[in-house]
Amino acid sequence: MQAKGRVFKYGDNVDTDVIIPARYLSATKGEELAKHCMEDIDKEFIHEVRQGDIIVAEKNFGCGSSREHAPLAIKCAGISCVIAETFARIFYRNAIDIGLPIIECPEAAKAVRGGDRIEVDFDSGTIYNRTQNESYKGQAFPPFMQKIIAAGGLVNYINEGN
Repeated sequence: MQAKGRVFKYGDNVDTDVIIPARYLSATKGEELAKHCMEDIDKEFIHEVRQGDIIVAEKNFGCGSSREHAPLAIKCAGISCVIAETFARIFYRNAIDIGLPIIECPEAAKAVRGGDRIEVDFDSGTIYNRTQNESYKGQAFPPFMQKIIAAGGLVNYINEGN
C-alpha cells in the first residue's frame, strides 16, 4: 500500500475543533463533514485539496475532544495519509478505526513543506519527498493494520469475516 500527493502543512496542537468545528457535528455523513474540514485553521483547504493529498503536521495532531468526526472529515475530504511528529492517542485510534492511514515521523514533520509532493510506502514506512529529493523513515504499518485500512476501517474489516 502507498499514498502519494501534495502536502498541506500544519504546526503543533492541531485539535479536533479546528479539524471539524463543533457547529458541524450534527452532520453524520462523511461527505458533509468533509465540506467543512480544516476551515477554522485553513479556509482554502477544502477548495484546494485533491484526492490523494497528504497532511503533514508537527506535534500532537488531533488533540482535544475525542470526536470520531475529525478523522472521518479528513478521509472524506480526500486525504490519503496524515504524517505527524506525534498524534493524540484517541485520534490515532479513531483514524485506524475508520481506515485513515497515519504515520509518526518527526523527521518528515520538520522537513516537509506545504506544497511538496510526497509518496508514502506503508510497508516500509518510508516517506519520499519528490520535491526536495529526500526520504525519511517513519513507522511501518503492521500487516494487520494495513488490512484494517485496506478494508476501509475496523467495522468493514470485521464484516468481511476477519
